[in-house]
Amino acid sequence: IERIERLEEEKKGMADDIRDVYAEAKSQGFDTKTMRAIVRLRKMEKNARDEAEALLDTYKAALGLG
Repeated sequence: IERIERLEEEKKGMADDIRDVYAEAKSQGFDTKTMRAIVRLRKMEKNARDEAEALLDTYKAALGLG
């Protein structure tokens, strides 16, 4: 239990640090929503990312957004 509690506390500390980095980036004029999207894309495998982008392009084209 103590180990889990310690890890939860570390996780909270990391989340706070990440939030601080996004706040700093925002104060320098970066769009944090776009940054989060990029971070999400970089976590994905290339083939999964390619598939998601192709699907997004298909939907955009069907809606006349392309």
